[in-house]
Amino acid sequence: MAVSAVAAGLAGLTAAAAYLDAKYHIRHDLRAGSLEAAAIDGMQFVTERQIANRLLLYHVLEDHANGKTASNLFLEYEGRTWTYKAFYEDVQRVGNWLLNDLDIQKGEMVALNGPNSAEYLILWFALDGIGARQALINCNLTGEALQHCVKICSARYMLTERSLEPLVESSIAALDESKVQVVYFDESSISSLSSGPPLPEDRRTGIQVSDTKGLIYTSGTTGLPKGTILRTGRWLLTARSMATYLELKPSDKFYTCLPLYHGAAQGLCTTPVLWAGASMTLGRKFSHKTFWPEVSASGANRLQYVGELCRYLVNAPPHPLERQHRVNEAWGNGMRPDVWERFRSRFNIPVIHELYAATDGMGSTFNANRGDFSRSAIGVRGALWDYRNSANQVRLRIDPDTEDLIRDSAGRVVKSAIDEPGEVVHKIDPLMKESAFAGYYQNASSTEKRWMTNVFEKGDLWFRSGDVMRQDHDGRVYFVDRLGDTFRWKSENVSTNEVADVVGAFHQIDEANVYGVAVPNADGRCGCAAVVLKTGTSADALDVAGLARHVVERLPRYAVPIFLRVTAALSYTGTFKVQKGQAKREGIDLDLIEKSGGGNRMFWLRPGGSAYEPFTRDCSLELQDGKVRL
Repeated sequence: MAVSAVAAGLAGLTAAAAYLDAKYHIRHDLRAGSLEAAAIDGMQFVTERQIANRLLLYHVLEDHANGKTASNLFLEYEGRTWTYKAFYEDVQRVGNWLLNDLDIQKGEMVALNGPNSAEYLILWFALDGIGARQALINCNLTGEALQHCVKICSARYMLTERSLEPLVESSIAALDESKVQVVYFDESSISSLSSGPPLPEDRRTGIQVSDTKGLIYTSGTTGLPKGTILRTGRWLLTARSMATYLELKPSDKFYTCLPLYHGAAQGLCTTPVLWAGASMTLGRKFSHKTFWPEVSASGANRLQYVGELCRYLVNAPPHPLERQHRVNEAWGNGMRPDVWERFRSRFNIPVIHELYAATDGMGSTFNANRGDFSRSAIGVRGALWDYRNSANQVRLRIDPDTEDLIRDSAGRVVKSAIDEPGEVVHKIDPLMKESAFAGYYQNASSTEKRWMTNVFEKGDLWFRSGDVMRQDHDGRVYFVDRLGDTFRWKSENVSTNEVADVVGAFHQIDEANVYGVAVPNADGRCGCAAVVLKTGTSADALDVAGLARHVVERLPRYAVPIFLRVTAALSYTGTFKVQKGQAKREGIDLDLIEKSGGGNRMFWLRPGGSAYEPFTRDCSLELQDGKVRL
């Protein structure tokens, strides 16, 4: 009888604990921890590594190459494989070439330009090993945008994969004038390098946590990208933090085909794999033709994604290998609600591990989703998380038209309510300002826009994320949109102001306002340009083929405005800012556009088209029915 009573009591306690855990997300919050505690732990870690002169990712590779994991697989790429030892030896060869042939100095910034390849990764680590810095160029760029990226990082060399020669050659003269030498590489040139002595140790001594280690560029659309500064300590800390959070082991294997010049493929896959002594299969680029064969052949148990990739896969015809794999977890960001469950069930991947993070931001969130409750969320927060972190991370109300923060009658900002979207801001100790966010390289004005002071009390300091989120009554956090002059399309951030400058330079256009619009069966937002034509030019007289050539020749393809809205006048706020709110809400809905008046005309650039053409209701139905996909 007593035993039965005890058992009943334990069962009751277990049930109660399960209820409380489900209601308040206790286990989830315990794993997430405190933002303040994580910062303290991270600072202690990188300080210890600095004292030991072991701050570089190269040092992590070196430890593996000379330790128990030396013979473990590190990298697979297009049928070729590298153990940690073999990869390290290739890094030595390439590092000696950089030292002896190019005379690259300690602390020198070198531009690295190429699509995914083993050689790209070897160059990246070789530059690290000789104490140089890497400016990682978006390999889709050409012309002015490419020249700008290289010039602002003050590089003497741009190491460029031979396949990009057609994109680079038009810039050779301008780069020569800036004393930048383009050095081409490919598999053959790298494999022909002879072995050499170990890279000199003095190249890696005296490096500080706060040193600039590299640049990752934002918004490379028209020649005005910003180089986000990566501090040495943060690069290493991200590798350790992500490997720890994901509980990576040497037996784990990742597959990624996301570009290595982006922070996602680096900080969320490559460097955590390195830290854990795990392995990865690298795809050159995303293609439905090669994706499932590579994933299946790799034997990877983890797959990295972005939302656009997932939508493409679920909309593509069935592939015979799409369920013939060992993947049990998809890890990434941007999975849209209408794709989420279709992706999981069709490809038999039980865990969708969605995250939110930004190279030029802070305050990551994670959601290892296995069922209905947290589907489509970027994170889940309970009472314990709120107790630990709510004072340092809040959501603020914004004006949907101006995207400015809303203030009350006393001039104070207003916190967003439950289920109300708001911009996420982070409280930072003023003494830690530079270490928290290093800013944009040689762009102090853009850096300063991310900060605001005297928000809730005199002297406080807050970092603006530029991202809008909402949190529901159950603690689920959802990503809503990006603020400011950017929208995200084809996995790239596109600057509306920079695109508007290009569109507005066309000889028949007087003013241009660019914004992102949602379209059926596509992730992110594609570009729409509202334009006012020059006096005397009608919509019928607009050179639609010439305008298409103008933008395609000057912009990366992902930044080209797909839609064109010809209007009589742009709308401005009382402070002379272009009002984008109404146009963004109307999007490409022809009924709403007609109701707004003004005789607006809509055009679009069909996939593969060479001229803008009228966007009619029949065209809209083609998009909605999936007959045309952007």
